[in-house]
Amino acid sequence: MLYHILYNLRDVFTPFNVFQYITFRAGGAILTSILISFIVGHYIIRELTKFKIKQIVRTDGPSTHLSKKETPTMGGLIILLSVVISVLLWARLDNRFILWLLAGSVWFSLLGFCDDYLKLKKKNTNGLSTRGKLFAQTLFAAVLASYLSFFPQNPEFTTLVNMPYFKSFFINFSFLYMVLVMVMIVGSSNAVNLTDGLDGLAIGNIIIVAFALALFAYFAGHVKIADYLKIISVSGAGEISIFLFAVVGSGLGFLWYNSHPAQVFMGDTGSLFLGGVLGMSSVFIKQELILVLLGGIFVTEALSVIIQVSHYRRTKKKFFRMAPLHHHFEMLGLSETKVTIKFWIVGIMLAILSFASLKLR
Repeated sequence: MLYHILYNLRDVFTPFNVFQYITFRAGGAILTSILISFIVGHYIIRELTKFKIKQIVRTDGPSTHLSKKETPTMGGLIILLSVVISVLLWARLDNRFILWLLAGSVWFSLLGFCDDYLKLKKKNTNGLSTRGKLFAQTLFAAVLASYLSFFPQNPEFTTLVNMPYFKSFFINFSFLYMVLVMVMIVGSSNAVNLTDGLDGLAIGNIIIVAFALALFAYFAGHVKIADYLKIISVSGAGEISIFLFAVVGSGLGFLWYNSHPAQVFMGDTGSLFLGGVLGMSSVFIKQELILVLLGGIFVTEALSVIIQVSHYRRTKKKFFRMAPLHHHFEMLGLSETKVTIKFWIVGIMLAILSFASLKLR
């Protein structure tokens, strides 16, 4: 909004010319989203507490989590509001990727909100049925995948996917590329959701991944940098970095309230949309496979659940003491804060390895 209003007035007031730079607007987005999180955070937490929208705690989990049952949830509303407002202020609203990311944020947030509401209403941890949730996620992902098949990010690489660490090694997914897009978006959304189990764990790793993806998006949107780094150039991808930096800012603001001991949890209202945004962003900038490495924490958490369920069905025994993986380490005796910080450190290491792929080609 500010770009469309103030940049067009650059002939009247020359300093407004600065709004053409993505780096300037990205900085504005991150600061704005942090401030909005601080401003609305206290109010939303107070209202959630007032209406007794509290966390439903698993009775089979670590005993230290029983005290969390009085902590309000649906705090993802704080993140959603700060991201959307910041993006509307600083991003170009004629950019197709921004419009899709906004639409995806609203869609997945509404899905998460319904899930959280049903959990609250039923007083259990089930919420929406697994099939219903997957159907809604897949529906949006399928529509987006169909759109990209007609209007690809880069027509030269429509169904080609670059292998990280290799300069000219591409896999042609052909008609299966639409399936890959859906798997990336739905998988990312649910993986982040499964990771959201400890104070600050999910949001800390979201900040790391979003920051790294924001830089990848900026590189992909800059023709000269993309050519130098030998990555696929995507026209308009630079604007995605503004959206992702807004996520980073809102994440930092939310972490203010979500750090141990948490004053609020994001709930599915936040985790489903944040995961969906990460998946969509990696697809838009043609870095589909790098998210598997960059978001390794989320991937590992999801795999731990899959392994636990499949192993139990076959043997009637648990593979891990408890799934997702962060609970397994808690059951081994590590404190919640220890697990969270160690997972953050691993997340940072994975981000560094992801950036290394830009030069090891």
